[in-house]
Amino acid sequence: MKRKEFLRSVGASAAFAVLYPCLGSCSKDDATDGTIVKEPEEVNFTVDLNSDEGKKLEKNGGFLLKNLVVVAKNLEGEFVAASQVCSHQQYDQVRFVPIEGGIFHCDVHGSKFSQNGSPLNQVQGDPARPIKIYNIQREGDILTITE
Repeated sequence: MKRKEFLRSVGASAAFAVLYPCLGSCSKDDATDGTIVKEPEEVNFTVDLNSDEGKKLEKNGGFLLKNLVVVAKNLEGEFVAASQVCSHQQYDQVRFVPIEGGIFHCDVHGSKFSQNGSPLNQVQGDPARPIKIYNIQREGDILTITE
């Protein structure tokens, strides 16, 4: 058998063997730890801006993750908070990204959300749904994040 014939004969099998695990990882029932992540029942916590945790919010575009919430300092210097759980398929991969004016983005399937939670794109033909946005109150160097 010539090299070209051999490559052609194993080509489809090899491609399937390589791609099968990737295709399986995109299933709806498969979050980062193998389970669906649910929105937190109740959100009510604080962030001290002087703490190591709070230092992540020093610069515009910075963010931190806490209790399945993304707390960010947007590009205008205002604090915003959104669910870390994507409305597309409940992966806990939503992050604040300093592009397009500052958006919330889930890199699992590419979902994008504005700072008010409204969807900016449609993913895999699914109807776009907003993500939950939380209230932030600031008293001195303490942020309080609530529903």
